[in-house]
Amino acid sequence: MNDPYETPAANRDEKKALIAMSGGVDSSMAAKLIQSKGFSCFGCTMRLYDDPSELSGTAGAKTCCSLRDVDDARRVCARLGIPHCVVDYREEFKKEVIDRFTLAYERGCTPNPCIDCNNHLKFGTLFRKAEELGCRYIVTGHYARISEEAGIFRLKKALDLTKDQSYFLYGIPKERLSRILFPLGDYTKPGIRELADEAGFVNAAKADSQDICFVPDGDYSKVIREHTGKDYPEGDFVDETGRPLGRHKGIICYTVGQRRGLGISGPEPYYVTGILPEENRVVLGTNESLFRRDLFVGKMNWLTDSIPGSDFTCSVRIRYRHKEQPARVIPVSENGIRVEFEDPQRAITKGQSAVLYDGDYVLGGGIIS
Repeated sequence: MNDPYETPAANRDEKKALIAMSGGVDSSMAAKLIQSKGFSCFGCTMRLYDDPSELSGTAGAKTCCSLRDVDDARRVCARLGIPHCVVDYREEFKKEVIDRFTLAYERGCTPNPCIDCNNHLKFGTLFRKAEELGCRYIVTGHYARISEEAGIFRLKKALDLTKDQSYFLYGIPKERLSRILFPLGDYTKPGIRELADEAGFVNAAKADSQDICFVPDGDYSKVIREHTGKDYPEGDFVDETGRPLGRHKGIICYTVGQRRGLGISGPEPYYVTGILPEENRVVLGTNESLFRRDLFVGKMNWLTDSIPGSDFTCSVRIRYRHKEQPARVIPVSENGIRVEFEDPQRAITKGQSAVLYDGDYVLGGGIIS
């Protein structure tokens, strides 16, 4: 498969790397570790969105991509003696991340915007910048590994499983794995902080970003309303037989598995078990009714050498914090699969991603439909 961002090797420096620098300690140490291996490095920070809280001085410390983050990245690059630039990808981020996020909620799904950012920005658009600079490699501060075996590149979990981020990376086109470096994959987070402190980095003790960057206060529905300018009307809460139970505040306010904020009482706690956007209804049920054995993925991104043509067993993760579970994978179309778990899983949610593993290796993944 031809890569639209690929340019002839003669036009690239085989030891030159573009470092995606967020301003955090991880990407900063990624730059230092790669530089120590003899690479010529170029730091690059993506400007992805405008945060109104920056203008008021109330920007939080748990997000990324702020003006403070840009300054931290620049200062680290200066200490390392490498060039640094800021690229304005706000238009691309709006289209590929925020618009997708909004549309998913409108369709009753629960998206993972960090995966979209990786797929379309970090390992998509940023490749174009790498080509412009003549860089062979893209480097990020993700906790994951890439191995080469007989000329085949494979995505693997990080050595430190408590920090492993391979779940977020399944969407990388497999033909690009040979041009991506994850230098933190063999380290622990405390070890990286210790190395950053020894290097004198200003962000050695900086808090990790935890929130979705463009939803710093966690209020998804407010951000969606502001982004679209739409009003999402109230509708019915119904039980699983269709019986009305009360009124909801708009379908964008809910996700499968949610218990808090429903305002509906019953003989036992209610949970969101389904969202019906066409009917503007939110279905409530018991915790037991959240458990299912199967799911479908309509479009897989395979990281295997070839697309499986028959059933096979592996382990599958349905959320970042979900423990992998044994399952049978059944191909149902050229790129579609059905997953059948050995044991029922709680709150399988449309819009989240199912990621397949064989031990440490990522086989591929796709959005649950």
